[in-house]
Amino acid sequence: MARRTKAEAEATREALLDAAEEVFFDNGVARTSLEQIARHAGLTRGAVYWHFKNKADLFRAMLDRVRMPFEELVAETGASHDSPLETVRLGFQQSLLRLEQPRHRRVLAILIHRCEFFGDIDPCAIQTEMAGECLDALGGYFADAHRLGLLKQGLAPEVATRLLQAILSGLFHDWLRDPDAYSIYERGMALVDAQLALMRRDEAEAA
Repeated sequence: MARRTKAEAEATREALLDAAEEVFFDNGVARTSLEQIARHAGLTRGAVYWHFKNKADLFRAMLDRVRMPFEELVAETGASHDSPLETVRLGFQQSLLRLEQPRHRRVLAILIHRCEFFGDIDPCAIQTEMAGECLDALGGYFADAHRLGLLKQGLAPEVATRLLQAILSGLFHDWLRDPDAYSIYERGMALVDAQLALMRRDEAEAA
């Protein structure tokens, strides 16, 4: 019985998060109340407060469902850390595939376009935090590539990291304006492959 009760509580929590996604996307975060979310989920406001302290707590939990720490993405691919540039490629491949999923697209659109700064929610700080996590992970792989002599001569790992992150960040924001215009996976992988090819040390430099 206890096991079933726990499962039901988790189902209620997920239903509230699903409802929050839909209402935040339609109305914007600031203009959405917990009462609206509860009603949309077919639940009471008390159910919301049973699972979440406030709207900021619910918003963070919604984001956590689509967080993509780069190291976790890499682990999913089974990539070998002996080949850092290929590891970077596979990590981004996994990330771009995730972005094609409706939930990831919707929640990230909420964060970028439908969330204003208010109360305990600072969308700029959250975006900076998420970008920083990716930069830290990428920096480690490019540092390894530099140590192994895989980067083009004169290309510092910090520059390689910032360059690839800037390209994909620009693509991501462009795609979110009209996600049906093209596949972010296809266009993103074309950019990743082209940029990594430009960054790799060629045979003439290695000789």
